[in-house]
Amino acid sequence: MATVNPPRGMRDFLPPDKRKRDVAIRVISDTYRRHGFDPIETPVLEDHSTLHSGLGGDNEKLSFHVLKRGLAPEDFAHAKAAEDVSDLGLRFDLTVPLARFVASHHAELPSVFRALHVAPVWRAERPQKGRFRQFVQCDIDIVGEESTLAEREVLIATADALAALGLGDYRFRVNDRRLLTSLLTAAGFSPDLHPTVLITLDKLDKVGVGGVLAELGEKFPGMGDVQTLSAVLHDAAQGDIPWDADRISSLMSGEDSVAEHLASWAKDVESVVGEGRVVFDPTLVRGMGYYTGSIVELEHPELGVSMGGGGRYDGMVGRFLGKDMPAFGFSLGFERLIDLLDVAAGDEPPRVALLYSGDISPATVVRLKKELVAEGLSVRLVSVSRNMKAVFERLKTDGFERVAEVTADTAAASDLEWRALATR
Repeated sequence: MATVNPPRGMRDFLPPDKRKRDVAIRVISDTYRRHGFDPIETPVLEDHSTLHSGLGGDNEKLSFHVLKRGLAPEDFAHAKAAEDVSDLGLRFDLTVPLARFVASHHAELPSVFRALHVAPVWRAERPQKGRFRQFVQCDIDIVGEESTLAEREVLIATADALAALGLGDYRFRVNDRRLLTSLLTAAGFSPDLHPTVLITLDKLDKVGVGGVLAELGEKFPGMGDVQTLSAVLHDAAQGDIPWDADRISSLMSGEDSVAEHLASWAKDVESVVGEGRVVFDPTLVRGMGYYTGSIVELEHPELGVSMGGGGRYDGMVGRFLGKDMPAFGFSLGFERLIDLLDVAAGDEPPRVALLYSGDISPATVVRLKKELVAEGLSVRLVSVSRNMKAVFERLKTDGFERVAEVTADTAAASDLEWRALATR
């Protein structure tokens, strides 16, 4: 017998949940559009070579492969890797497709392009709380803007979207990959070791300063200047670090110009979105290797994990286009965000139900329904039954506000007598 459950790590959404998700996406999208971001759409499938071009980091290992058509048993027998029998894959994020999209359509796009991309993505993860194999991402990106105006625009627009959703208790944690590189170099770690060291630093919130230093000692015995890293880790663990360029530069071992840029745009964003909502975190890593400068994560006190993140990826589009193009983007973690929301469907059409019995002609019922829809209402037709109590409870659960019964004397929608469901 065929299973009635969705594939593992994927979900069905009942109408109330779907309405909540639709409202949230509409609020987010409308806010981003008002900030000048233009919506785009890309295919759910991309060429295998696009998804596995070295830009997706560890996510490339989690991509779903799509088999080539017309394969024979001997094709599988001779295959040494998945790419030998697959030519397409489901997108695992929206950033790689955006880079491909910009390269494909750059002649039709403005020199500075502000993209809004809301769509599902797929990763072959081990399903667990908060992690799914299919989930929605809400991305905004600015491609072609070299200055930190892009950082300012993107984070302020995101803050507005959060405010429109009723979320105020959040913080942007920010850092710069160039500061991290400088810090690790000053601490005596060669560039080839940086990725491994950064993975360990990223565990600070889970294992604490002692745990990070112990792991570094195990992985790199006798290597690196632990004292240099220890000072930064202890500062980060103690909380907020003031937006002082000299302080940041000294803490992160130089890179004065980078520290000045970071402090400048971060303070500007904070002045708009609210004091304390943008904090410097010298241990913020962001796992994607394509980040070249500013990196950001969004945190909320009710979540133990990031609620979104992004950064500057000036080298990615150039990999497809053949010339450098600066870019900065941010992705809201929609599946984690939606659990925090108490989204009312206030901007949806009022929902009403028309009750009709068997002696009322279908032509009359659909004519009345059309009149009500034209007035801006959302209308459900309900046949009168013996157990109307259960029907009314179902309607209330589904968000319906009023009901009216169609009688033989009902000639027009204006003749209907409405009753509030809550009073029945």
